[in-house]
Amino acid sequence: MPGDNIIRRASCFITVVFLIFFNSLQAISQQNSDSLLQQATLPAVIQYALERQPLVRQSLADEEITRLQVRSKLSEWYPQVGFNYLIQHNFLVQTSVIGGNPVKLGVDNTSNLLFTASQKIFDRDMFLASRTQSTVLEQARQQTANTKIDLVANVSKAFYDVLATRQQIKVGRENIVRLEKSLQDATARYEAGIVDKIDYKRAMIALNNAKALLKSNQEALKAKTDYLKSLMNYPESAMLDIVYDSTKLENDIIVDTLGVVDYARRIEYQLLQTQRKLFEANLRYNRQSYIPSISANGAYNLNYQNNEFGKLYDNSYPNSFAGLTLAFPIFQGGKRKADIRQAEWQIKRTDLALEAIKNSINTEYSAALANYKSALNNYLSVKENVVLAREVYDVIQLQYRSGVKTYLEVVAAETDLRTAEINYYDALYEIMSSKIDVQKSLGERRY
Repeated sequence: MPGDNIIRRASCFITVVFLIFFNSLQAISQQNSDSLLQQATLPAVIQYALERQPLVRQSLADEEITRLQVRSKLSEWYPQVGFNYLIQHNFLVQTSVIGGNPVKLGVDNTSNLLFTASQKIFDRDMFLASRTQSTVLEQARQQTANTKIDLVANVSKAFYDVLATRQQIKVGRENIVRLEKSLQDATARYEAGIVDKIDYKRAMIALNNAKALLKSNQEALKAKTDYLKSLMNYPESAMLDIVYDSTKLENDIIVDTLGVVDYARRIEYQLLQTQRKLFEANLRYNRQSYIPSISANGAYNLNYQNNEFGKLYDNSYPNSFAGLTLAFPIFQGGKRKADIRQAEWQIKRTDLALEAIKNSINTEYSAALANYKSALNNYLSVKENVVLAREVYDVIQLQYRSGVKTYLEVVAAETDLRTAEINYYDALYEIMSSKIDVQKSLGERRY
């Protein structure tokens, strides 16, 4: 029946629309999941940042732009072939008087088809482009590498900072558990009449302070995580739960403190060396400005002329030519000499920049190494302090329950333990951060 057909068609239409909508949602969900990290380890975080950070992608885009610019310039070595078409109607044809008689110089309708070809045979601009193409491309790659090195260093430091803050929060929660237990003990002893309410109030004060510190660290963790996400170009609303191996992390703190600075390994030094190569090529280019440029050119032209527009293309009057062009600078008002001097000063200035960056690299390495050694000594000290503080706390806690120690000594031991644990993770962050600076100053981080 007609009504049944309408119902069946409507059902099919609704089913198709639902399937399209469901598949679209599934595709969007898959795309979103692909942009998130399943295991946010440090290598995974770094790789994610290298693939998605806008600054790195801009540098890669600059590389491609440079490559295409070089290709565009080198294409001038190939023959250049062109075509021009013209059609023209003269409302008033020019008239001249010849032998006392007015004569029209032309016809009402004209058209021409012009084919042109040219070939550069000798051109110093093209020789400069050919000689420097590899250097220009190398410079673009070095710029990208420089961006990646800075990004990886910043991402690594931000990762360790988030990790240290997370561990401080963990310490804070453990501290709150201990303080809540101490508060229960103090309350029970107070209600039993063993001690006065001073111990109870001290326990309450210590617990409130611990909760306030925990809240502060939690807010700091949000800010530090957001900073790490911004460096990675990670979705702001997505969860980023970093994963790490504590044993491997402690084993990774060691760096060779006997390393020797090799300037050639630093990307900043490499960039200046590449820039110097380009300036040297520019100097040779200016010194050769007296060399003539030679090019061959030719054309084939089909001319059509007729007073009747409909018969314009009935007859053609072709002409063609081929020639050789030589351009030779005779006098430029001292331009060549000024350009040569300018190029020489650019090289001298680059040499000074190379000398300055050597001093800067030496200073940077010296400072980074000093910070690392200081951080290492501090780390080893606070690591031992954690063990000692925990032993002291456990002993004093037992003595307090036995009535040997006062609650004030328990609070002091608890404070020492919390401080030692927090200092440990602060020291771990400092040593990993200073290690990154040492490796960067030695040019050991390459991408």
